[in-house]
Parts: sequence; C-alpha cells; structure tokens
Amino acid sequence: MMNGNQGELMLQLEDKEWPFTYTDHDREIVRAIVFDEEGYFYFVRAERDDDFGKATLIETSGGGVEKGEDLLAAIKRELKEELGAEVEILCKIGVVSDYYNLIHRHNINNYYLCKVVSFGAKNLMQDEIECFHLSTLKLTYEEAIQEYERCACTRIGRLVANRELPILERAKMILDGK
Repeated sequence: MMNGNQGELMLQLEDKEWPFTYTDHDREIVRAIVFDEEGYFYFVRAERDDDFGKATLIETSGGGVEKGEDLLAAIKRELKEELGAEVEILCKIGVVSDYYNLIHRHNINNYYLCKVVSFGAKNLMQDEIECFHLSTLKLTYEEAIQEYERCACTRIGRLVANRELPILERAKMILDGK
C-alpha cells in the first residue's frame, strides 16, 4: 500500500443541519474512493425516506467496522458487498470525524483509495435493498462533483457532501500525482 502524496487528510466536521443535544455512541466506519483503469469512479446511490427526511444521495461505498475486524478487511468486505468489487487498496486518504446529531452519533470515517481488480456479485444487506435501494453509480470525476452538489439540496445530502467532497478532491490529487 502506497502512502498518499501529501499525508493523510484529517477533517473534523460538525452537523449544522440539526441541533446538537448529546452524543451517545461512536461508529467506526470504512469508506473508499474506488476507481478503474479507465478513470471512472464508483459510488452508491441511496434513496432514503427515514428520520433524516426524503432524499436521494450519492455516497462512497463503505460501512461499519465489525467487532474484531481490522480496517483493511472491513473495506474489502464492504466494497465486495455494496459494489461487487474486488479491489487493490492503494493508500489511506484520511479520516473524517463528523456527527449525525439527529441520531446522537459520532462517525469516524476512514477513507481509502482503491483500484478495481474485478467485479462480481454484490451481497447487499436487507436494509440496503429495502430501505436505501442502493445502486451503483459509475461516474467521471466531474460528474461525481456535480452529483454531490445536486444531492446537497437536502440536509442529509449536505452532511454527506461536506464529508466526501474534500476526500474526493484529495483522491484526485493523489491519482494525478500532485
């Protein structure tokens, strides 16, 4: 695994969409900027209608780290489940600490840059199918930026875009050798 050219990005973000009352749990999360040899990036689209409101989102693939699981095993598992992708992990991009005040949660998002080796079957969880209607997006860098901006018209969309746009920009810099 190579190191990111400029070191790891470390961001601490607040939830300015919902009032802060308290935090009662931390969630260790792994996420990835996934790309292929042709320069396309892979994301998931989620269609939500829950406590956060009705929203369609673009988001990096990833999810919670299971008890006893290391971060690299977790990211490989999550990418296989959500995208059906076997990947090569190139480097850690960084960590984004953010909050979902509505559900009293502190998120510790560990981001990796991953290159697709192959695609196979997805293994989505029941709630990812029935509640979030997850689907795969294959986009250019510019299309991804536009999609994040388009989805930032909702409160949850803004939280996700604030967390992920700096990571996507750093990934592009790493890939461009800057």
